[in-house]
Amino acid sequence: MERVFWETQLKLFLFLSAIFALGAFSYSFLLIYAYNLGFKIPFPLFEIPNVAVFYLIFTAIASLMSLPFGKLADITGRKAVLLTSYVFWGALCWGFVYANSLTAIVLLFVLYGLHKTAAEPVQRAFVSELAPEKYRASVLGTYQLVVGLFALPASIIAGILWAHFGTYTPFYFSFILTFLATLLLLFVREKEQKP
Repeated sequence: MERVFWETQLKLFLFLSAIFALGAFSYSFLLIYAYNLGFKIPFPLFEIPNVAVFYLIFTAIASLMSLPFGKLADITGRKAVLLTSYVFWGALCWGFVYANSLTAIVLLFVLYGLHKTAAEPVQRAFVSELAPEKYRASVLGTYQLVVGLFALPASIIAGILWAHFGTYTPFYFSFILTFLATLLLLFVREKEQKP
């Protein structure tokens, strides 16, 4: 009976990860959107393309915060950190719709870095812990396959929405899917960690 319960939890986690992946379009859309806003980043001696600076911001934040988020996941549990990352992504989607200053865009790329570093390793750790030990490698492979299959059309869908329904539409679409994934995550239970 317990085995069936944890199999159900694992399937639910795979399902919500697929939903989230379908809405989590490539960061390229964020860079293009920021570029289209036309903000210039002032540098006294030379000019650096905005896109490069925004990319640098989120990768630097992701690198700096990976260890703290990993430790936080060990202390509070994977679910709490993953919920936080989904909230970051949802806030980012809304933020890009209403961003109207360079400061706001920079803060949104900081938020994206926090989301990335909180989400990706924690999702893999979560699915690994839900999997039966005997099948852990197979389950991790299945997880990567499912997320990859749903992430593949995510940017295509975002591009179609952007081109035909306006630049804000991919953000609304992603927010709705993130909201659904977050609701489903609330129903997933974590396994007790052995000391």
